[in-house]
Amino acid sequence: MIENNREKIRITRLRDQGKEDDLKGTTAEERIGMMWQLAQDAWAFMGEPIAEPKLSRHIVRVVKRKR
Repeated sequence: MIENNREKIRITRLRDQGKEDDLKGTTAEERIGMMWQLAQDAWAFMGEPIAEPKLSRHIVRVVKRKR
């Protein structure tokens, strides 16, 4: 593990992937939030506008009644 003044960086081998416990106590919502932040950072790094989905108004749901 490499440490500097601000961050800890852990270097692992590919064969050890999936054995980490850091995300074990997080919810799916928290993990998606982390990935969304990574996506925003990547778009900003590339200079691309953030492609955030808008609320679609044209989507409807049809429920068929039982007879």
